[in-house]
Amino acid sequence: MKILITGCGMLGYDLCRVLENEELFCLDINEPTFQVPNFQICDITNFEKTYKTITKINPEIVIHTAAWTNVDGAEKNPGDAYRLNIIGTRNVALACQRFDAAMIYISTDYVFDGEKKEPYIEFDKANPLSVYGKSKYYGELIVQQLLNKFFIVRSSWLFGKNGKNFVKTILNLTKEQKEIKIVNDQVGSPTYTRDLAEAIKLLLTSHFSLLTGLYGTYHITNSGSCSWYEFAKEIVKLVQSPKSEVKITPIITEKLNRPAKRPKNSQLKNFFWELNGFEPLRNWQEALSDYLEDADDRR
Repeated sequence: MKILITGCGMLGYDLCRVLENEELFCLDINEPTFQVPNFQICDITNFEKTYKTITKINPEIVIHTAAWTNVDGAEKNPGDAYRLNIIGTRNVALACQRFDAAMIYISTDYVFDGEKKEPYIEFDKANPLSVYGKSKYYGELIVQQLLNKFFIVRSSWLFGKNGKNFVKTILNLTKEQKEIKIVNDQVGSPTYTRDLAEAIKLLLTSHFSLLTGLYGTYHITNSGSCSWYEFAKEIVKLVQSPKSEVKITPIITEKLNRPAKRPKNSQLKNFFWELNGFEPLRNWQEALSDYLEDADDRR
């Protein structure tokens, strides 16, 4: 398979590892911090550059991970967030349209408002609260409008090796503070990007092994859910030595006074994923333990 990956962040890193036996091409606006195959610098908000670059590669499928992911930063810089997450997505989708390439668009739990009491399924109505959530949801709509062959993959609370994430933040804070205050009124499904990459590989396998791909919108997360507070407690439990105890204190979201509103309930039920016969991903605690076994991520 000739596969193009946009974005060389956490998920891009694991996709390159999981798909290493395929013919890979990678795009990003900056040089990646790890070795990637057939890398080219490309600003996807530039339509002409994006169109020429992607059509020259002529991939069979594009995995679009490139995005503005700074949630609070999006509230302060909405134009930049919309430009990358909407215009950039449109440009990539139009290039896919040229050669009828399939597209995998990575979206987020933040397309929901968090008011539902149960986990969200793929068919629940979106109602994003933040600029970031809106920009990713509008990106979904553009993919649906421009393409016939697409997978929209919503995931949540990502952690992985190559990039900033909650796990690394907590590990760093344990070295600096004796008490860490974490919100306990936001619930979601922590997801290891390595496991998400493996799941995306299964979607690709279905795409190329069947007469037609199992297109649609999928929620893909590790199994189970927790609050950010419970997530932090598990991280500290797995890495803390008896000689260095750090106290994790629960607080409410309003205490943080952050620019962007977050959904209180970010749980995603992988309903359509399981309807299509795919096995649930392993639980988030097991995934976290495996992730932390990498010594580089404890530094």
